[in-house]
Amino acid sequence: MSSDTPEIRDEQPPGPSGLPIVGNQLAFLRDPYDFMTTTAQEYGDIAHWEEPGGPVYQLNHPDYIEQVLVQNNQNYVKGERFQTILGPVTGNGILNSEGAVWRRNRHLIQPAFHPNRIQEYASMMTEFTEAGLEEWDDGQTRLFHEDMMEITLKIVARALFGVDIDDYVDTVGDALEEFMLASESLSHLVLPPTVPTPSRRRIQRAREELDAVVYRLIEERRANPTEQGVISKLLEMSDEEGATLSDEQIRDEVVTLLLAGHETTALSLTFTAYLLATNPAAEQRLVEELDEVLDGETPTMADLSELTYTEQVVKESMRLYPPVPGIVREPVKPDIIDGYEIQPGSTVRMHQWVVHRDPRWYDDPLAFRPARWTDEMESDLPKLAYFPFAAGPRRCIGDRFAMLEARLMLATIYQQYHLELVPGTDLDLMATITARPKHEIPMTAHKR
Repeated sequence: MSSDTPEIRDEQPPGPSGLPIVGNQLAFLRDPYDFMTTTAQEYGDIAHWEEPGGPVYQLNHPDYIEQVLVQNNQNYVKGERFQTILGPVTGNGILNSEGAVWRRNRHLIQPAFHPNRIQEYASMMTEFTEAGLEEWDDGQTRLFHEDMMEITLKIVARALFGVDIDDYVDTVGDALEEFMLASESLSHLVLPPTVPTPSRRRIQRAREELDAVVYRLIEERRANPTEQGVISKLLEMSDEEGATLSDEQIRDEVVTLLLAGHETTALSLTFTAYLLATNPAAEQRLVEELDEVLDGETPTMADLSELTYTEQVVKESMRLYPPVPGIVREPVKPDIIDGYEIQPGSTVRMHQWVVHRDPRWYDDPLAFRPARWTDEMESDLPKLAYFPFAAGPRRCIGDRFAMLEARLMLATIYQQYHLELVPGTDLDLMATITARPKHEIPMTAHKR
């Protein structure tokens, strides 16, 4: 399975035939979860089909995914499709950029996610969560995903940028939400970028609203410099010739981290609350652990080593409902995977949604069983049978931050409240960059 495999197959991998001209593009966009799952079940570890933009290869085996993301990662870029979806708002931030620009900016941002720095964020995470819970009333029905988005947005703004965005939280949150919803429009995904669709006009308005806030934050930090925070680091940065980053380059990184730094954790907590509400035995076990370890005290970084079931709940939630359900790459040079030659101009798809639910790696894969996450079970898993944060050099820079945040927020919430799913609520998902609920997830909060 290495890139120097000597024998190359003459034929393409099997796969769905699709429709004339559009191929399988519309089928994928209409129901991506069913399409990617059915394709893996019917065609095996590597499937191929044609789209208007060129051939597509869906990789369904951890070894093949490891080859693309880790072993031969330098041969792949995120590609034009990814840029088309995300670029209109995030610009050339670390999610989108490639090569020297990506390496430089990731190096600048990395200290904000150093383990020692992340420990400093722990109390901040619980403080914002407790402040959010103060707005809850016993027996009140809350729009849970909306609540989580607001709390995580405040956390990432304070932790990474050293700013409070209480005055801007609605503006920023609404703009990011508008962008994510508009980016999932079929016309945005299918039509050329030059076509001024209603969804693209919505994206442009969202960008303008974000820019007004972010440029203001940059100016405030420039006028009042500190030694901490990503904005300060980016403002200080200069190249060998003394040139500094432009405000637009700083803006791209700030928006990228605001979006990525709160969206996925909020989704993870929403899915976790849904799973606990539909699996009362798991919730009971979680609460018993919280009572035993915390004894009514606010959770701290020091408590996490004893909150083992809490961590298992988060891992299992991200297995069944990975906030990022799939990854796309494009080869810049030919590569050989399982004997098949993958040429430049192709798209390679790797879906956490598929691999995380594969019965070869997980017993009873559709069941929510947090206790499956033992050390023995994890050591037996193929390396990339579980990759909620991707892998290789482009692995999510904030993975430790996100795991810390998810565990502390989960412990803080469930220590105080039992959450009951409003009857008739279904978890239907849409998908582009993230897996998002099509409808709100209303939860009735009962004080413990």
